[in-house]
Amino acid sequence: MDAVKAGPSEAEELADLLLEDVDDEVEEAYYLAPPLILTWRKFRKHNLAVISAFVLLILYLLVLFAEFFSPHSPHERYVEYAQAPPQRLRFIDSEGKFHLQPFVYGTEQQMDDKFMRSYPPITDQIYPVRLFVRGAPYKMWNFLRTDVHMFGADPEAPLFLLGTDGDGRDLLSRLIFGTRLSLSIGLLGVALSFLLGIIIGGISGYFGGLTDTIVQRFIEILRAFPSLPLWMALSAALPANWSVVRVYFFITLILSILGWTGMARVVRGKFLAVREEAFVKAARLSGANTAWIIRRHLVPSFMSHIIAVATLSVPGMIIGETTLSFLGVGLRSPAISWGVLLQDAQQVQVIIRLPWMLLPAVMVVVAVLAFNFVGDGLRDAADPYL
Repeated sequence: MDAVKAGPSEAEELADLLLEDVDDEVEEAYYLAPPLILTWRKFRKHNLAVISAFVLLILYLLVLFAEFFSPHSPHERYVEYAQAPPQRLRFIDSEGKFHLQPFVYGTEQQMDDKFMRSYPPITDQIYPVRLFVRGAPYKMWNFLRTDVHMFGADPEAPLFLLGTDGDGRDLLSRLIFGTRLSLSIGLLGVALSFLLGIIIGGISGYFGGLTDTIVQRFIEILRAFPSLPLWMALSAALPANWSVVRVYFFITLILSILGWTGMARVVRGKFLAVREEAFVKAARLSGANTAWIIRRHLVPSFMSHIIAVATLSVPGMIIGETTLSFLGVGLRSPAISWGVLLQDAQQVQVIIRLPWMLLPAVMVVVAVLAFNFVGDGLRDAADPYL
């Protein structure tokens, strides 16, 4: 009987030992996991950052496939629909009948005695909105020729879900194409700032002394200039006859040259903190040169933190481009960016009569908030052991 009674106790002790071994293995696996894996585990617990990352994924899908997602060509003009308000997607018609497929009513321009346009719906003209329709031909990535669009309606009834501008161009299509330029400038600008910041900040923090003093004084001089007037002065100096592509790259270069200083200071601080660590001294004693130590030891040790800082820098680039283009010293028509589109909303009368012309500003706010939330999530996840 004693042996029988002792059995469960021994089994419980054995189970506890096994659980302790499993816990030790799990804990060891956690602390031995690569930094990127640890960062991802903590980042995905940040719900707002994950949702924002999903929003950014959608925006960059629009960047890659702008021609496919746009129902119309961004430059095509429908004069008979100039300043048309956004059309409503409907499922129930005027007679109360439910339609499984969404539709829009036909519309026709009317003028009142004050020459004000209006577009009342024509309820006996129902045009279903379909997926994967054929429309204006285009070349995807400049080599794949097709005419398939994500959605559209009858060619006789152009679809304007976000309305049109004063020239009758579809605002939704122009917003999608504007996303391509505005977001790509943000990424390219931060990439150049990232490169300059790591190189210059790394040199300043690793060598210290006179080198550090000279670099920091130079950064302080650059940061002493007000950013917006300096951006405007450099942008206004660009020749008016330059092509869109050339202006685009020089605007990106201007934003990058003036935006690397914050990144350089972050990198300098990290280098000062880790340059005297044991693993750096061991690499130096083993004969590794300075470039090798910086590239293989110092930079990877805080790369997750640098990526977080870079992500938080993208909104500044987007706002910089939007501001310059809105003021007329950045990108110019026929280029399409959020700032260029906002040029049409500079007058109060336009905002009152055509409030949908402010939608590019909404896109700027959404993108900036999404980048900030993702950057906050990455910054919190940069030290996964906390």
